Amino acid sequence: MSKPIVAIVGRPNVGKSTLFNALAGERIAIVQDFPGVTRDRIYADVTWLDKQFTMIDTGGIEPESNDVLLSYMRQQAEVAIQTADVILFLVDVRQGLVDNDFKVADMLRRSTKPIVLVVNKVDNFDKLMPDVYEFYNLGIGDPHPVSSSSKLGLGDMLDEVISHFNPADLKEEEDDRPRIAIVGKPNVGKSSIINKLIGEERVIVSEIAGTTRDAIDTPVKYHGKEFIFIDTAGLRRKSKIKEELERFSIVRTVSAVERADIVVLVIDAKEGVTEQDAKIAGIAHERGKGIIIAVNKWDAVEKDDKTIYKHTNEIKDVLSFMSYAEMIFISALTGQRLNKLFDLIEKVIQNQNLRVATGVLNEIMAEAVALQQPPSDKGRRLKLYYITQVSIKPPTFVIFVNDKELMHFSYTRYIENKIREAFGFSGTSLKFFIRERKEKE
Repeated sequence: MSKPIVAIVGRPNVGKSTLFNALAGERIAIVQDFPGVTRDRIYADVTWLDKQFTMIDTGGIEPESNDVLLSYMRQQAEVAIQTADVILFLVDVRQGLVDNDFKVADMLRRSTKPIVLVVNKVDNFDKLMPDVYEFYNLGIGDPHPVSSSSKLGLGDMLDEVISHFNPADLKEEEDDRPRIAIVGKPNVGKSSIINKLIGEERVIVSEIAGTTRDAIDTPVKYHGKEFIFIDTAGLRRKSKIKEELERFSIVRTVSAVERADIVVLVIDAKEGVTEQDAKIAGIAHERGKGIIIAVNKWDAVEKDDKTIYKHTNEIKDVLSFMSYAEMIFISALTGQRLNKLFDLIEKVIQNQNLRVATGVLNEIMAEAVALQQPPSDKGRRLKLYYITQVSIKPPTFVIFVNDKELMHFSYTRYIENKIREAFGFSGTSLKFFIRERKEKE
């Protein structure tokens, strides 16, 4: 089930990041008091009542600025608008209604997406409501007053946001074909891989980074079984600000990963694994997806008997948080090992859907505890009573203990490693929930 996406958009310095942080419950976006600080789109999962959605914080829109950085931020916001299910348009009651608000409103209106108009910095509702009413002039519906810094009015605003969600989108899709998202930085060969798999030029490919503008779903048949490949996009390269260019892929990546069962992270063999690759991999890891790392352009690398080990170790070092990921070295240009990708996908699907009997799990846990004593604190020792698997995709386990404060992350990881030793679970993350149970229970 994919979560709806809500994008916060507006001019620079109207308080988008402050609102984002208030809703996300932590300081994720950088907040400073001058325009243009939020250069990256940042995302977070938000729950309101019984609805979950993914929220995107965008760089500010300056509709007619020639400044290179501001034009990049405008492109980022445009991508977020295309990707979003609902747009939260933020304006500033202190600055009042300005000409650029009308221009942003026109841009949003053309998107035909549901728009929730939010007037920020309303710290005193009684005193500032006449100024809020001025924003009716934008002609995009009722303005909702909030104060992001004081967390006032957020509940009514969120009620309005979730009222626009399509009930059909919140239900499980009946389509049971495996969905595979091809993700990675611009120009690593994502579209070339899909073109090679389907044997035709369905996705535009050129040497310019990010010529794929939209996420495209492509059905591919292999040995009688159908898979849906989701190609994600960068944006066209318009200058050499590489740092900014590399951040363009994040929103579409979040959207594609959300819809996928398995994520294929494509890495450029010539360039090696980068921090941006780790960021993209982290999105898939956090969401518990199956993960395959495809090292593309392998034909262009000079090799000796140690090359593959060197690359493997380097990737595992940077992506150490997901050592379970499957890895394959391919060439979209020559088709080298591309058929093996389907075998890996099948293997990861099996591991994502693997269920382990409760009795077997408890034997593994008892043996693990015997080999390594659970931690203790101030004379009180952790006791592990029981473990059971509660769901699949990803395989999810609940461990009952006497005191969950004593269940350190490292001991959970130790139990995970023991389960992996027994059952593999390669290519998929495992989730663990710790529950307390009184001794007499």
